[in-house]
Amino acid sequence: MNLLQPILLGLLNIVTVLLVAPFCEGLLRKITARIQSRQGPPVRQAYFDLLKLLGKEDIESGESPIMQRVAVYLSLATVLTIACLVPMGFSAPMNGAGDAILLIYLLTLAGVCTLLAGLAAGSTYSLVGISREMMAMIALEPLFAIAVVVGAVHAGSFRLDTVLNGAVYGEGFPLSGIVMFAVLLLSFQAFVQRVPFDISEAETELMEGPLMEYSGPKLALFKYAQQAKLVIYSGLFVTLFVPWGNGLAFPLGWLVFWAKVFALVLLVTLVAATHARYRIDQAIRYFAGLLAVALVALILASYGY
Repeated sequence: MNLLQPILLGLLNIVTVLLVAPFCEGLLRKITARIQSRQGPPVRQAYFDLLKLLGKEDIESGESPIMQRVAVYLSLATVLTIACLVPMGFSAPMNGAGDAILLIYLLTLAGVCTLLAGLAAGSTYSLVGISREMMAMIALEPLFAIAVVVGAVHAGSFRLDTVLNGAVYGEGFPLSGIVMFAVLLLSFQAFVQRVPFDISEAETELMEGPLMEYSGPKLALFKYAQQAKLVIYSGLFVTLFVPWGNGLAFPLGWLVFWAKVFALVLLVTLVAATHARYRIDQAIRYFAGLLAVALVALILASYGY
């Protein structure tokens, strides 16, 4: 039973993410439309879109169909694996199956899958998209890794249930934790690939870049993985930086957690609806500045501040 319980809780997290992710996408579309004085699609439209794509013919038009399949399945599998390690209203269900280092690797692998997808597609727009994605990843991915490491330094442990419980603040709100909260909040839009940082896809410029040659079930799975990333990154942000109330008795703690997740999704929506897309050079300079600040926070954490 000790082995079965974390597996069941991990599966519960996966089902929760799969159910909530399209709802968040539909909510994002609806609120964006309202801000722009439009009616917008119903919230449930995101579910219908995924079902429609899953029912279409699977056409393979890329340079390497095998790599396309690997990239698609690996992308969704990676995101769902992260869901097994992240608290979703409860403690991390499969904490014993990995630690903070594994979490960092999986978060990076989720981005690498996009690069593999664009490379396998082989079109001009796909290659431009992955070149942008690669440049952004170099400056962006270390930010979340540094946040996790800062939490591990303050907690004195790499255990997920310890780090993902507001450990960045240690005891008494050290300066490094406050700085990392600001850094992650300012870069969160880029982690979930929303305007103004959806530069690698940029529908009006690159026609979705790395995903241009995808259709049918493969496109549905990629879209599903992207929607799930919004939920998972929101859950990670809440557990790292806004953990208060998560430990309350069920169902109150569970409701508090998801209220904070939906508040973060609302913030992402407001930023996306009111900002223009950055150029890649502007985004890189922005990420580089945040990375410099994050490294200062890591140094402060190592000295106990």
